Amino acid sequence: MTNIVRRANCLAESTAQPFAPLLLLAARLYVSWQFLKSGWLKLTDWDTTLFLFREEYHTPVLSPEVAAVAGTFGELFFPLLLVVGLLGRYAAAGLFVVNIVAVASYAHVLLADGFEAALGQHYLWGFMLLVLMVFGCGRWAIDSLASSSSRSGSGGVRRSASCPDSSARRPIRATDPNL
Repeated sequence: MTNIVRRANCLAESTAQPFAPLLLLAARLYVSWQFLKSGWLKLTDWDTTLFLFREEYHTPVLSPEVAAVAGTFGELFFPLLLVVGLLGRYAAAGLFVVNIVAVASYAHVLLADGFEAALGQHYLWGFMLLVLMVFGCGRWAIDSLASSSSRSGSGGVRRSASCPDSSARRPIRATDPNL
């Protein structure tokens, strides 16, 4: 029975594995686009940005002016790194911090009734960034040029030790005595 489960899991893994680079690229592009839009809006209307940081956002520790510069920088710099996959885990970690600070700074609104969807977006972005921190940017990233594990065909996601490489796997037959 355990052999059947192992083989079924290996089959599922080998079927899903080719899609790992695409999934990681999609996560990078989607979450980067969200932060780039926000950062660009802050940059192109700086007076409004400063007003919002002084009056609406309650940034912890930093003054409103420093928080506006740091937040805008983080929303523009880290996504650019993430799009090309350069220092991807650090870029994802940087955006994760920007996301947490944004939620903490705007908690009085995001935690109010009626704003569940907006808070849910921050959860989604945070989860996607955690995935990128854990698994890296995948095969289609500048980081993969310096990483031998990404060039092994895994797309940045390592294969399970219990599943041998699919090229060495023989087909499963119903008459196989190992089933």
